[in-house]
Amino acid sequence: MVVLLLAISAHEAAHAWMSYKFGDDTARLLGRITLNPVAHTDPIGTLLIPIVGFLISATGSPIAAVLIGWGKPTPVNPLRWHNKDLANIMVSIAGILANTLIATIAFVIFKVLLMTHVIDPYTLSPHDPVTLFLLDLLMMNVSLAIFNLLPFPPLDGSKILYSVLPPSAQPILELLEQYGFLILIVFMYMGLTSLIISPVRAVILYLLFLGVS
Repeated sequence: MVVLLLAISAHEAAHAWMSYKFGDDTARLLGRITLNPVAHTDPIGTLLIPIVGFLISATGSPIAAVLIGWGKPTPVNPLRWHNKDLANIMVSIAGILANTLIATIAFVIFKVLLMTHVIDPYTLSPHDPVTLFLLDLLMMNVSLAIFNLLPFPPLDGSKILYSVLPPSAQPILELLEQYGFLILIVFMYMGLTSLIISPVRAVILYLLFLGVS
């Protein structure tokens, strides 16, 4: 949960920072360019969904094998952006890029520690605090990056769709806007998020231990 709060906070702070860089200081004035999780906590996405997912996972159910969530949406004012077309895309993907960056840093540190045997791959213990933190930091941010690419509001994937789809796709966008959150909840309940995220996590674990002897 600690790593999840950090990942969500970095995600939302990145949206706020990117919007500010394109000329909109709405989120900055509201104190959203911060890693303080209090500023980004959403009652459903940051608290309810992760807690329920954690409790279901604790029962051994595969439905919530991947702990995920989202933060309070970052307020932006597109009318204040310069270079609006680019800004719309960059602000939309900023959170995903932040999670990807954190995951990359965690991967590199963990790989170096394994290759130099500071962390012994043969006696690797999930109860070791350094191992636990780095693995959680890596996997949580990978999971959030992939999860946020899903095209359902309030996730970033829906905003990216709005940016790239032609006007002829407006009926699809309106449908997603109206029922997207419900579809997302059903998607998560059926365990489809795990089906999408788990293979990517498996590949990353393979690459992490590749060449380690």
